[in-house]
Amino acid sequence: MVKRYADEAGSDDVRHFGTVVVSALARVEVPSALWRKQREGALEADAAAVLTALFEADYLGDEDRPPELIALAVTGAVLEEAARLSAVHALRALDAVQLASALAARAADPDCTTFVCFDRRLRDAAALAGFSVEPGGGLGPPR
Repeated sequence: MVKRYADEAGSDDVRHFGTVVVSALARVEVPSALWRKQREGALEADAAAVLTALFEADYLGDEDRPPELIALAVTGAVLEEAARLSAVHALRALDAVQLASALAARAADPDCTTFVCFDRRLRDAAALAGFSVEPGGGLGPPR
């Protein structure tokens, strides 16, 4: 999700997606990553604040438009599936929660079939789960 807001390799590949389903954990993950970029010198503080506000408007919506991000609650069932996925696919905890959330979204809406990700391990796991994975093309090694 950070690529949707911060300019970095792959940003153009994700900005065209409109409404996106995410785990509710994105509410913490994205601002955390943006402010980490600021601490590491990749973003000025003003830019991090603006990008965080843009994310929050997409997440929460505002008086002019509804949210562009549909946040799935982190339920016990999602956590159980995430624990299983982390073992099967050697995923990091939050990556496993995002994939488990995508599986829950697809169970609720069978048209939810695309998984957007840049991490190779998570992409591979999503593809094995039957998702069409975007963006296409070669990516770097797993994190």
